[in-house]
Amino acid sequence: MSVKAFELVPAVERDLLMGDKARINIECIECCGKHLYVGTNDCFIHHFLLDEVTSSKGKLSYSTQKLLHKYLGLKKPVAELRAASALERLIVLCDGIVFLVDMVTLESVPSAAGGGVKIRGVTAFCVNENPVNGDPFCVEMGVLSSKRRTVQIYIVYEDRVQLVKEVNTPEQPCAVSIDGCFLCLALTTQYMILNYNTGASQDLFPYNSEERRPIVKRISREEFLLAAPGGLGMFANSEGASQRAPVNWSESVIAAAVCFPYVVALDENFVTIHSMLDQQLKQTLSFRDGRVLQDFEGKVMLASTKSVYVLVPLPLERQIQDLLASHRVEEALVLTEGAQRNIPKDKFQVLHRRILQQAGFIKFGQLQFLEAKEHFRKGELDVRELISLYPLLLPSSSSFMRCHPPLHEFADLNHLAQGDQEKVLRCKKFLISYLGEVRSTDAVNGCRDEVDTALLKLYAELDHDSLLDLLASDNSCVLTDSVPWLEKYHKYFALGLLYHFNGQDAAALKLWIRIVDGELQDSTRSDLYEYIVDFLCCSSSMEIVWKYANWALLKDPTTGIRIFTKRPVGKDRSELNPDEVITYLGKHSQALLLYLEHLVLERKIQKEKFHTHLVVLYLDRVMLLLSESPTDEGQLTRAREKLQAMLRESNLYRVQFVLGKTESCDKLLLERATLHGKLEEHDKALHILVHKLRDFPSAEAFCIWASSNRDPAYRQRLFHLLLGVYLDGAPPGKGQAAGGEMEMAAVDLLNRHGEVFDAVRVLRMLPENWSLQLLRPFLNRAVRASMHAARTSQIALGLARSENVQLLHDRLKERRKPIIVSEKKGCHLCHNTFSEPSVVCLPGGVPVHVHCAAQRVRDSPTKRQLANSSNHT
Repeated sequence: MSVKAFELVPAVERDLLMGDKARINIECIECCGKHLYVGTNDCFIHHFLLDEVTSSKGKLSYSTQKLLHKYLGLKKPVAELRAASALERLIVLCDGIVFLVDMVTLESVPSAAGGGVKIRGVTAFCVNENPVNGDPFCVEMGVLSSKRRTVQIYIVYEDRVQLVKEVNTPEQPCAVSIDGCFLCLALTTQYMILNYNTGASQDLFPYNSEERRPIVKRISREEFLLAAPGGLGMFANSEGASQRAPVNWSESVIAAAVCFPYVVALDENFVTIHSMLDQQLKQTLSFRDGRVLQDFEGKVMLASTKSVYVLVPLPLERQIQDLLASHRVEEALVLTEGAQRNIPKDKFQVLHRRILQQAGFIKFGQLQFLEAKEHFRKGELDVRELISLYPLLLPSSSSFMRCHPPLHEFADLNHLAQGDQEKVLRCKKFLISYLGEVRSTDAVNGCRDEVDTALLKLYAELDHDSLLDLLASDNSCVLTDSVPWLEKYHKYFALGLLYHFNGQDAAALKLWIRIVDGELQDSTRSDLYEYIVDFLCCSSSMEIVWKYANWALLKDPTTGIRIFTKRPVGKDRSELNPDEVITYLGKHSQALLLYLEHLVLERKIQKEKFHTHLVVLYLDRVMLLLSESPTDEGQLTRAREKLQAMLRESNLYRVQFVLGKTESCDKLLLERATLHGKLEEHDKALHILVHKLRDFPSAEAFCIWASSNRDPAYRQRLFHLLLGVYLDGAPPGKGQAAGGEMEMAAVDLLNRHGEVFDAVRVLRMLPENWSLQLLRPFLNRAVRASMHAARTSQIALGLARSENVQLLHDRLKERRKPIIVSEKKGCHLCHNTFSEPSVVCLPGGVPVHVHCAAQRVRDSPTKRQLANSSNHT
C-alpha cells in the first residue's frame, strides 16, 4: 500500500549546469555537506553550493550557486567522483585513471615527488566508509583493475596513494563495495564476500553481469544490498547470510540506495521506494532518463542526464500520521518501531507511546477491542482520554483536558456509534473490562477518582454484578457525582455502601431501613434486614448501635438480638457492658431472654444476678403459659425443660428467692423438688416426688443428679433415704393400694441400683415378710459385689507384700555394694571433700557428709527420713 515517504526536489536545473550545450550529459555526482560536484561526459567537473530553503508552509527547496567548473584535460567522461573531505580532495575516475583533485580549486594534485597522483587501468573503485586504518587523515579505497582478477587496497593521502594489499579473485570483478576488511564483489557470474585480511570467502548467489548491470551497495556496518536475479534486492551480511527479507523491485534497476527504513531503486522511468521493514512497495515516482542514484550521509540524490534532484524524505511522524489517517495501523507501528535506531531514545519513547495510543483509538473505533486494549496498555494511555469519550462518566470535579493534538477523530461515543445502541453497549462493556484491569496498576496513579467513578456509573447503568464488589472494597468514587447516578438507577443498597465507605453510616442505615420498610424499591439483597443486623453488630459507633437497634429488635427480636450477642471485640470495638444492654432490652422481653441465655449459657458468665434473672424469666414464662387457657402443651413442655435444666445446672442463682416464687403455684412441684435439692433439703424434695407427684423415676433421677460429683458415701446416703421413704409407706388416708405401690417401687430401686446400697443395712430395714424371690436380683448383685471387693482386697494385699519384698531385696543389694570415699571425692550436697570415712549414702550410691544429710532432713518440710539411706563405709 502506498504512502508518501519522499518528495523529489530539484537541486541543479539544466540551464545552470550546461546552459545551451545540448550534448552535455551528467555521468556522476558527489555531495559533501553543501558542496555538490557533478561529472559530465565532456570531462568537466562542476562545483555547486546548495543551500536549503524552507518556506513558511514548511516546504523544502534548494538555492543553488555555481562556484566553479574545471576541464580535466581528458577526452572521456568523468566516470566516478568520491570526496575525501578530511583531505580536501576529490577522488576522480576518468578514462580508466584514478587521480586526485583539490575540492576547492578542482586542480589536479601533484605528488610529493612531482607529477600527478594516478592509478591506471581502473574499471571501478569504492571508498571504505568503515576503514581498518585508524588514521583520520587518510582514506582507504578498493580498486578494480581492468587487466587482472584482483582487488587492490590503497591508502589515499593528501598528496599520494599507497598500495597496501592486493587480493586475487576467482573471476574478473566488475563491482565492489567495502566495509572494514570485508569486500562484497560482483564477479562475472556471481556475488561473493571476501575477507582481504584472512582470505576467507563466501559465495552468495549466481548473477550474469552481461545481462544487466550488477549493484553492490554498502548499507550499514558489515551489511550490503545486492541486485539479485528475478528483480530482487537481496541483503547480505559479512557472513554471507541475509537477516532481512528481500524487496521485489524492477528487473531493470540500474542503481539503489538506502535511506532507512526505505530502499530506493532507480530504473529507466521510475524511482521505487520499498520498506525494509515489511518489504512492501510504499511509493513510486516517475523519473525519466535516470542515470545516477546515490545517498550521501543520509541525503539521497538523483540525476538524470541533464538535472540533479534531491529525494527529500518526509518527516517520519508525518508519514506515520498519514498511515494512521488511512487506518493502516500495523504499517504505522512497523514504521515507528523500525525507525527507533534513528531517533534519540527519549524522543522515540514519546513518539512511540503517542502512535500506540492513536492506534488504540483507531482499533477502538473499529470495535476491535482486544487490539485496542493492547495498544492502550503498551502506549501507557491516560485512561481519562478513553473515559472522556463517554458522556457524563468523568466526575464534574475532574480538571482533565484532552490531549492536543487529539489522539482520535471522535467527539464522543454517540459520534462514534452513529446512533447504533448495540455499538454503544459493546463500547461500554469494553470500558468496564479495561478499567477493571488497569484499576489496580500504576496506570491510574493520579486519576483514581475518575476511574472508580466511571466504573460505578457503568456498573449501575448496566446492572453489573461488580458494583457491590467495587463499593465494598477500597475505592475513590466521588460522592457528589455518584449519589444522583445510583439514585437514578435505583441502586439504593449500593448507595448505602458508598455512604458507609465515606464514613456516613447513619445515612447508609436510614437508606437501608427505608428499603426494608418498603419505602424504596431495590431487590439487590433479599436478606437486607439480616445485613443491617450484622452491620450494627460490627459497627464501631455505639451511638448508631443504640439508635437503630430498637428498630431491628421490633422487626425481629430473634435476629435483632445478634447485634449484641455476635458483636466481635477488636481494637476499634469496645466490649459491651452487659448491664447497659440488659437495661436497654428492658422493653424487649424476648430479646432480653435471648441475651441472658447468651451471657449465661454461651459465655458462661458466673454472676449471680444474670443467673437469677434468667431463672426468673424462665419461671415467668412457664407461669404465663400455665395461666393461659387453653394451654399450649408443646410450648409449656419446652419452657419447663429449659427452666428445669437451668435449676439443675446453675449453682449461682438465689435459690430461696426462686423457691418463694414457686410456692404459689402447685403445678411446679418438680421444680420445687429441684430447688429443695439445691438447699440440701433432700427429704423435702423426695417427699414431693414420692408422695405428691408419685413420680418414682424422677425420684431416682433426683438422687443420681443430687449426688453427682460427690463421693460414693453421699450417693449411698441419698438412696438409703429414698428407700426409707418407700418403706415408710403411703401417708395416712392413701389406702392399702398406695402402700403396695410403694413396696414395688422399693423393690425396683433395690434391683436397679443394688451396687449403691449397703446390703447389710438394707436387710435390716426390709420387712421380715418379704419374699427372697423379689430381692433375688439385688441379693445376687450384693453377693457378687461383696465377693469382688474381698478378692480385690486380697489381690491388693498380695501386690503390696510383693512390692515390700522387692524393696527389701533392693536394699540388701545396695548394702553389699562398696561405697568408695577418698580425699579427692566431694560431697554431693556441699561439694567439699571428705575428711573422715563416716558417710551417708543417698539413693543411687551417692555418698554425702553425715551432717549434710542431717541438715537436709531438718530442711525438709515433711521431716521425712532419707529413703534407702545407709551409714556403712
